[in-house]
Amino acid sequence: MSPRTAAAVRDGGRSLREHLVAAAGRLIAERGTAGLTVRAIARAAGVADGVLYNHFADKDELLAEAWHAHVRAIEDGLPPLPRPGEGTLADGLRAQIGHGLALHRAVVPAMSGLLGRPELLARLNAPRESGVDWRDRLRDWLRAERDLGRVVPDAPVDAVASLIVGICHESVLSMLLRGGDPSAVEPPSGERLDDLVRAILPGLTGTANQTPS
Repeated sequence: MSPRTAAAVRDGGRSLREHLVAAAGRLIAERGTAGLTVRAIARAAGVADGVLYNHFADKDELLAEAWHAHVRAIEDGLPPLPRPGEGTLADGLRAQIGHGLALHRAVVPAMSGLLGRPELLARLNAPRESGVDWRDRLRDWLRAERDLGRVVPDAPVDAVASLIVGICHESVLSMLLRGGDPSAVEPPSGERLDDLVRAILPGLTGTANQTPS
């Protein structure tokens, strides 16, 4: 470890493993995952190439941890998600959809190097602690709203969660497939969010024609 890296680890109060994850996360944020090498990560961290293998089984283990750290950093910069019972149900849906769209706009551009890496994708999609991912928190929020009685008991909350996640995927993946820049996708207008909420809300409230309030 170089003196510069030793100082960074010491001053940051973190382990060398955490330092390596942070360095890889910065590279993912700057250039995505395509062509990201052990050497590039080691240079960014200020260590010799072989140091990574003292702390990770292979490059994919490091990239998986760095990817999740990158996503957490993005989410930390977004407005907080609604709490169960807070505001109206329509307001909560707007906030959840807006959060998901913003998250996908920021995350998808860094995924370009993952599409041809099934082994790494499998690691990224491995079961994790419940509530860590946004889609888990979305399902938990819907279930909590159901427990509070603001969502009807027989509402298909898991299907609604999948629908909302699908909306977020479609908005950015369609741009990616057309060769555009997903990060350039414009945030939905208030009218567009109202339309989405109007389409989703009846499935949660059991009403046929509920207008978002």
